[in-house]
Amino acid sequence: MFGNLQFFLEAWDWESKKTVEVLKSLAPSQYDFRPDPKGRSLGELAWHLAEIDGYMTLGLEKGAFDFDAKPPGIERPRKIEGLAPGYQRVHADAVARVKKLTDADLDRTVKFFDGSDMPIKIVLLGPIYSHLIHHRGQLMYMNRMAGGKNPMIYGPTREMTEEMARARA
Repeated sequence: MFGNLQFFLEAWDWESKKTVEVLKSLAPSQYDFRPDPKGRSLGELAWHLAEIDGYMTLGLEKGAFDFDAKPPGIERPRKIEGLAPGYQRVHADAVARVKKLTDADLDRTVKFFDGSDMPIKIVLLGPIYSHLIHHRGQLMYMNRMAGGKNPMIYGPTREMTEEMARARA
C-alpha cells in the first residue's frame, strides 16, 4: 500500500485528523453507552484508538511486543471531553517513535504479540493503520446509536446527503 515511510506518515496523519473529528463528535453524555453488555463502552472504544497507536509503536520501538509494557500517558480519560486531546497526545508520541524508523527498517521483522515475526511494514499497515480505521468505523456507528452526529470521513454522512438533496430540490 505504501512505498516508503514518508507516504505512510502522511496517510496516517490524514487518518488521525479524521479520528480527532470523530472523537470531538461523540455524544457528550454517553461515555458509558454500551449497546453490548460484554462489549466496550463508547468511551472505552474511543480510547482504544489511542491504545492502538501507543502500544503498537512502543512495540516497534522496543523491537518486540509485550502485553505488560505500557506507553507513557496511556491512562484512559473518563470523560468524552478528554478523549480527543488525549488521543492527540498519544498519537504525537506514536508518530515520534515511527519517525525514528527508516525506509530500510520496513522489511525488518519484530516479534508480534503472538510470537510470530512480523515485518514492520505489515505492523504499520495492519495492526496500526487498518486497525485504527476498523475501530473508528465501529465507533462512528456506536456514536450514531448514542445520539451523536458523525463528521464526514470519506464522503458525506447520511444527514449531509439528505441536506444536499433538499438543497437541489
